[in-house]
Amino acid sequence: MTQTNAAERNAEILAELRRLYPDAGPELHFTNPFETLVATMLSAQCTDKRVNLVTQKLFARYKCPKDLAAITPEELEPQIRECGLYHNKAKNLVAACRMICEKFGGEVPGDWDALNSLPGVGRKTANVVYANAFHGDAIAVDTHVFRVSNRLGLAHAKDVEKTEAQLMQAIPKAEWSRAHHYLIFHGRRVCSARAPKCAQCTLRSLCEYCAAQEAAEKKEGSAT
Repeated sequence: MTQTNAAERNAEILAELRRLYPDAGPELHFTNPFETLVATMLSAQCTDKRVNLVTQKLFARYKCPKDLAAITPEELEPQIRECGLYHNKAKNLVAACRMICEKFGGEVPGDWDALNSLPGVGRKTANVVYANAFHGDAIAVDTHVFRVSNRLGLAHAKDVEKTEAQLMQAIPKAEWSRAHHYLIFHGRRVCSARAPKCAQCTLRSLCEYCAAQEAAEKKEGSAT
């Protein structure tokens, strides 16, 4: 496929995703950068639905980084236990809030490098917070984005960082954040890890995964 053809195909994929999910956006609940950071850190290997149940109570009690910085991880653990990995999450949340208070004046920093420097904050979390809380241009690659983008052919990578770099080339910068949500919505609703609903997918004719599956079925059929 030529570079021009690939660009046209990528544009078609994005247009269809945009049509399918015009209201795509965060499914975590938050109202400010502090809540965005906490909810995103809690969401690691946990559903957004469960995180939202936990943060509803948590945010009523802790309003800013200073509040979490004032407690110990041991005090926080039972309050976030339902999110799983609660020992590490509590340790990182308290450490991150203490660092925010010590280095950033008690406000979650809006600079990507500063976000990425916080304890427990990797590239994905930094990208999510930067995009959702500060309207920055970033595309976070979670398990859904990784799977769907590589199946569709927007990326051809074996790891998250290479997938992110390739998506940044394939997708216009102004759409990075929205594309992240489009791909998550599609992954949750259609392109699941197991038994994806390919027959129902309106992206079927543009999808490399579907093309490969169909070719394999034809080959198997001709061999019998």
